[in-house]
Amino acid sequence: MTNEGKGEKEYFELHMDSLRILGRWTADCAEKALPIFEELANGDARPRDAIEGIRAFADGGDRNAALRKLALAAFRASIETKDLAASAAARAASLAAASAFTHPLIDVQQTKHIVGPPAHAALAIGIKKNHDPRYSDEVIRFAVESARIEICEILSKMPRREKGRGRINYIMHLLDIELRDKC
Repeated sequence: MTNEGKGEKEYFELHMDSLRILGRWTADCAEKALPIFEELANGDARPRDAIEGIRAFADGGDRNAALRKLALAAFRASIETKDLAASAAARAASLAAASAFTHPLIDVQQTKHIVGPPAHAALAIGIKKNHDPRYSDEVIRFAVESARIEICEILSKMPRREKGRGRINYIMHLLDIELRDKC
């Protein structure tokens, strides 16, 4: 979809209202896993702050450097914890806050802003529940059922995700398929 020979990037139209809808949905998805991080966090509020930041944006707040810093702080929390489930939960919060910065670029990497938060939440919950895929599937089902059409439409303008290697890539691929099917 990109003009690889000339290195030109292709864009599509993306409205702030759609980003706000996306932000609220990613916050709802990421929040499903937040207790996993908070159980081990010893008062580390960075992932919760990231979710609160994206909710403020979704409610009409600014998309600014402060929100980007909240996303980065939650990402740092995800790499500082040694617990895999807690790390995935913090990563979900980080990606949720970063969803406000989704670029209207026809590039598969931009799909992470959409499918990343619910995928990492599903991964966190699955890990916490002894890798039982039923628990991950519940989060995936919630994400697909609660996604508004605007989210599916943004995703449909981007290239499809491949399966890739590892559980997280599989979950993102699955979400990509199911959200596109909802359009």
